[in-house]
Amino acid sequence: MPVMARGNYRCELTASFFLPFLLAVVEPGIVGVVVKNSYAGVVDGRLLNFVVAVITASMAFSNIVSFVWVRLSVGRCKVRFINGLQLAMIVSVGLIAFMPRTVAGMWGLVACVIFSRVCWAGFITLRSTVWRQNYSRTTRSRVTGKTATVQVLMMAALGVGLGWAMDRDEGVFRVLLPMGCAVSLVGVWSWSRVRLRGRRSLLAEELASRADGDAPSFNPVGMVRLLAGDRLFAGYMGCMFVLGLGNLMQGPLLVVLLRDEFGMEYLGGIRITSSIPLAIMPLSIPLWSRLLDRMHVIQFRRIHAWFFVVSTLVTTIAVQTRTPELLLVSAVVQGLAFGGGVLAWTLGHLDFAPAHRASAYMGVHVSLTGVRGLMAPFLSVGVYELLREQIPNAGAVAYGVCLCLVLMGALGFQVLARHKHRLDLRGHRPVETTPPTRAGEG
Repeated sequence: MPVMARGNYRCELTASFFLPFLLAVVEPGIVGVVVKNSYAGVVDGRLLNFVVAVITASMAFSNIVSFVWVRLSVGRCKVRFINGLQLAMIVSVGLIAFMPRTVAGMWGLVACVIFSRVCWAGFITLRSTVWRQNYSRTTRSRVTGKTATVQVLMMAALGVGLGWAMDRDEGVFRVLLPMGCAVSLVGVWSWSRVRLRGRRSLLAEELASRADGDAPSFNPVGMVRLLAGDRLFAGYMGCMFVLGLGNLMQGPLLVVLLRDEFGMEYLGGIRITSSIPLAIMPLSIPLWSRLLDRMHVIQFRRIHAWFFVVSTLVTTIAVQTRTPELLLVSAVVQGLAFGGGVLAWTLGHLDFAPAHRASAYMGVHVSLTGVRGLMAPFLSVGVYELLREQIPNAGAVAYGVCLCLVLMGALGFQVLARHKHRLDLRGHRPVETTPPTRAGEG
């Protein structure tokens, strides 16, 4: 790895240690459990379930504004733009500590969580451009894996700590949140020291692209044009949509069922929805990283998607049989799946995108994630609420719907992998695998 890349890697690794003090507060599996328990009895139970659905899916549907961040950042310093998003997120998370345990306070908390996730979505979208410039195709997965490992281990530990503390004193978050925001400033400072390779040439390409009318657009028509021009990427996005919809439907549903059906409170709920999967992820990330380095993301997903199928199947059985031990098994398998998912979700579009359009491809990717994120919570919680007055185990039926979608997505990747093989034999365009050679500073 070049000297400049090693310096950037150290800065990002340091940031990955400190930014979770900020991110853990609005991590869907954590904040969903907190809201479900904190506001139980304050608002109507049915309404609270839908509020949990919105909060736990906020990570996904906030990504629908990714084109806004891409557009606003065209021709601007990506690192400074990212720092601005991080600081805005710190302010928003800090406000959560002052929200009262009332209906108005609940809606204020929801607004802060959504705004924070919108800022984080901008960071994730623009970071892909930084990675595209700073690291070669053969090292990106390793860099992503190491930074993700540090981040998820911190998230897992902070989630357990928050759950343990709130089981003893629900008001302790008013002290812990401002402390976390202060600590996360170290991560912001560390990110400010990242240097973008080929900055000048990249900015020139972006400005030229905008002048030609090819810049990322607020208009969804631009997204349709990009997909129409790259049919293989469109197929990949289609399979991801179905698989991701089934996965995103599970988040709010599991939070609701852990409280309503299994009687778990802060620590128990956070452990299943967040801490165990996050703690398991680092065990699988190195294995998934080596696999992704050796193959196209479509072949990777062809293997990886089945871990989500197994996890969803085990959870469905656990809900049907009221077996908490199976929830632990499912959380472990889900953690193994997330280990590969964090790599493929972050880097997969780069196997399709030319250098100057990396942010545009990532924008399409996260925007479609946002679309299914808007649909998923209302589908899963809506099915559950519709059936729970009519049948004895509505949760298992709702999970069965999730299982069908995840299975369809996994099968879709099998078909798409065979289609890609045929395209390769016909001379499909090669994927650019190295960043521009001209280096810049700042």
